[in-house]
Amino acid sequence: MSAAALWLSNQPLLLASGSTTRRDMLLAAGIPVEIVRPEIDERAIEAPLLAGGAAPEAVAAALACAKALAVSQARPGRIVLGADQTLTCDGEAFHKPPTRMAAADQIAALASRTHELRSAFVIARDGAPVVEGVAVARLTMRALSPGFIISYLDAAGDAALSSVGGYQIEGPGAQLFERIEGDHFTILGLPLLAVLAALRDLGQLAR
Repeated sequence: MSAAALWLSNQPLLLASGSTTRRDMLLAAGIPVEIVRPEIDERAIEAPLLAGGAAPEAVAAALACAKALAVSQARPGRIVLGADQTLTCDGEAFHKPPTRMAAADQIAALASRTHELRSAFVIARDGAPVVEGVAVARLTMRALSPGFIISYLDAAGDAALSSVGGYQIEGPGAQLFERIEGDHFTILGLPLLAVLAALRDLGQLAR
């Protein structure tokens, strides 16, 4: 059976995310993907949730749902996947660093500590959520000298600004860590096995 035969729909999965990492994960698993960037204000959605004391899982799920619904409402009949990831360390939420200096500050703040990544997904159709899930991974950074952080950022380049925490574990960011607990896909931003199971249940993937 070819990879193309695994996907049963005559239309690609709509991915409500601009993440090339999520796209590449799905493509590697044999799922044709069409990216549609959702027009939402993530921080505006997140702010009242954080102010109300929402758990990180709830924040990630709300953002994933907002993305999925924004695209699904404009594409009736299509299967839409929204996803989001949050990073917290001792209750503090982190976001993608806007500058190299911000990335260095984030990495220094996470050094010698354990933080949690929560990756949420929502599958929507006709403007309503159909399936959702959240997975968590715990990552412990080793002690890092200021000089090593600079060297790491030199090696990582602009990629350090594209991920929360300032690292991509599938690249030089792996050198920042001493211990990881959790699914590799979850760390990359999508609990892929749960997504595949959901798509099978929806009749989109071969069993």
